[in-house]
Amino acid sequence: MTDPIADLAFLGLMDVGALIRSRTVSSRALLEAQLQRIAMLDGRLHSYVQVLDTAARIQAEAADEEIAAGRYRGPLHGVPVAIKDLCWIEGVPTAAGTTVYKNFVPAEDATVVRRLRAAGAVLIGKTQLTEGAYSDHHPSVIPPCNPWNGDYWTGISSSGSAVATAAGLCFGAIASDTGGSIRWPCAANGTTGIKPTWGRVSRHGVFELAASLDHVGTIARSVVDAGAMLAAIAGHDPRDPTTSNDPVPDYMAVTRIGAGGLRIGIDAQWNSRDVDPETQAVLAAAAAVFAELGAELVPIAFPDVDQIVADWVPNCAVEAAVAHEGTYAAHKEQYGSILASVIEAGQAVSGTAYQKILLRRAAFRGRVENLFRSIDLLLTPVQPFAPLMLAAVATLGERPDLVAALQRYTCPFDMSGHPTLSFPAGFTGEGMPIGLQLVAGHLREAMLLRAGAAFQNVTTWHNRHPAMILEGGPMIAEMTI
Repeated sequence: MTDPIADLAFLGLMDVGALIRSRTVSSRALLEAQLQRIAMLDGRLHSYVQVLDTAARIQAEAADEEIAAGRYRGPLHGVPVAIKDLCWIEGVPTAAGTTVYKNFVPAEDATVVRRLRAAGAVLIGKTQLTEGAYSDHHPSVIPPCNPWNGDYWTGISSSGSAVATAAGLCFGAIASDTGGSIRWPCAANGTTGIKPTWGRVSRHGVFELAASLDHVGTIARSVVDAGAMLAAIAGHDPRDPTTSNDPVPDYMAVTRIGAGGLRIGIDAQWNSRDVDPETQAVLAAAAAVFAELGAELVPIAFPDVDQIVADWVPNCAVEAAVAHEGTYAAHKEQYGSILASVIEAGQAVSGTAYQKILLRRAAFRGRVENLFRSIDLLLTPVQPFAPLMLAAVATLGERPDLVAALQRYTCPFDMSGHPTLSFPAGFTGEGMPIGLQLVAGHLREAMLLRAGAAFQNVTTWHNRHPAMILEGGPMIAEMTI
């Protein structure tokens, strides 16, 4: 006989939140089911660095008491969510995937954590990430495992957040993206993610990889759920003077409008350049769905990205060298080889070379923003090939062409700071998810949510999840709740 509470593991964040609000399900009972699921599955998936069971129980009980007393805080009230171990939680070790910070215990919450608490969310645990949020895990870390098939890549660096969300070990998670680290994990694990405009969400209390490239965002199983989390964390923060003062729209309201009348730009040449047939087929099918929903598909020519993709590496390296300036020289032996090589590469970039990068970046950002005068959204792949197997990922260090291809549709929008939405839109013949990406003008996350929610209202890709089988491999299952 199945446990009806455990069966809620793959229900949407908004849906389970409504059950908690109506007191059909208690936050505490739901949390206990989630903790049991983590204990059962995460020894295999390695998505969590630590589970905050004691603190989460206190938060869940408080949520139940508040809701019973009529003090409802909103759709996240009482819902278990996860935090990427890049974000400070007061009194909780925050290592950022490193060993050099393994004993760092922050004295305050990151702003995103503080805002989730204010929204009544239950912080269930800290999720695993690559070292310093760059491209590889520290040698001492067991990387997260893809719940669809353990032979496949989970994406970087928000892999733990995406794996936990995909496997039903939380109802959403905080993530970050510097070069593709929300979008790659979402594509690899069949989840939905929002990389907001740079400055839309505070970076206070979030370990830096590259300050001007780092975007703090959300991962969930649907556009609406990811948008609800974004609504809780977005907005100006005096602790982070780079945050925008622009008001945050009503993100939930726009998800009910539909896609009719939206102008979606498609660069057919860019979207097909060395893009494999399965990804092209998924892209074409998604474009057809948007057209059926009343969107106008507009042919466009996107600015060339080759130089900006090449510039991302030294740009990120210089800023990573700054971020680790206080620890690298004295503790070099604690760094993994990949992050160490990036820091040293950044130290070697001349001021003249860096200034040229900044000038090219500013020009590119302007060209992209001007494009959104004639379109509302841009539709692209997340990556030009189907999900990568771990064997292929192991060769990336020897394949600069493969790295550049992987970065082609992600890095440009970190360099320009534009908001993106990644969402599942199909599967390969091997049963692995394929993700696509929508891009909007600066601070126009509402456009992304509007279009993405309309797409998911008429498709079911986001409702598919990996049914975990403890002995043997996982398989695809349709959510039926």
